Amino acid sequence: MKVSLFHYHLPQELIAQEPLPERDRSRLLVVRREEGSFSHHRFYELPDILPPHTLLVVNDTRVIPARLLGERSTGGRVEVFLVAPEKGRGSSDHPSRGEELWRCLVKPGRRLRPGEKVFFANGRWWGEVREVLPSGERVVSFHGPGRLEELVEEVGQVPLPPYIRRPPRPEDRERYQTVYAVKKGAVAAPTAGLHFTHRVLEALKTKGIEILSITLHVGPGTFKPVKVEEVEEHKMEEEYYEISPQVASRIEEARAGGRPLLAVGTTVTRALESAANEEGRLVRLEGWTDLFIYPGYRFKVVDMLLTNFHLPRSTLLMLVCAFGGRGLVLRAYDEAIRERYRFYSYGDAMLLL
Repeated sequence: MKVSLFHYHLPQELIAQEPLPERDRSRLLVVRREEGSFSHHRFYELPDILPPHTLLVVNDTRVIPARLLGERSTGGRVEVFLVAPEKGRGSSDHPSRGEELWRCLVKPGRRLRPGEKVFFANGRWWGEVREVLPSGERVVSFHGPGRLEELVEEVGQVPLPPYIRRPPRPEDRERYQTVYAVKKGAVAAPTAGLHFTHRVLEALKTKGIEILSITLHVGPGTFKPVKVEEVEEHKMEEEYYEISPQVASRIEEARAGGRPLLAVGTTVTRALESAANEEGRLVRLEGWTDLFIYPGYRFKVVDMLLTNFHLPRSTLLMLVCAFGGRGLVLRAYDEAIRERYRFYSYGDAMLLL
């Protein structure tokens, strides 16, 4: 399958550079798959659109200020981007315990070899490159007067996506989070959840819609371009997920009772589908997933999908096309462009029913 099948042209001015002042005022394009129809709404209308017995699953990961600016001993500036702790792969507390040995992306990276040091916070903290991985990432050990989490909170910058062409601002620390974010570990937001407000969540509960949380720590691979020509040749980067046994039990009870499951975002979709066996039972409740979902995939758990609009040729767009059908999804994108929707992380949303 050719990657070019997932291309579309987006006017640059439709790439949202700023969030809306009110999260739930974003637009919502509702796509009804059986009818092949579209309708236009505001996000705060979601409780009135969903069936009252819907089970809604969100990703409660919290973005860490993963971009650290430091200096080499020569005075040259270096950007160190935290990717994931190197220790404890697969541990249930990944990665919130402030591991000091991390896999990182560094810029400029070519000159940073094992043994080199980068200094942060006026020299109170420093990191030493331990290893250069085949991926180009560096394994860096961090040292200082406290836990790495303290350095991150003191000097770290919010890792806004590269298509947001402005420096991060203090207000991005909370605006680039969902209102239900609690488990630190992501380096990118699960953007479908950025539209929710406490007001919308309460309205959903009032309608009888049950809301459950799982975790998938979004990695930088979410922005990794697909560089191969054939979709099947692309390799996904691993991301850590966990689903509590209690939540897994509630999901299986709901599905057994015929209640539809709405996944809030591609991250929830990948976590649930990674956890499921061929019968749709959630059996792999935590671990690392490199599941690549593209057209032809048979969904086992997810019945409805809420998502933002994604980059051309991206794995995220391929997942949405797998769920909604490539032709219908690309027609929906054309509709959104005609109607001047705002695209990508701080943009508007689409609901596939």
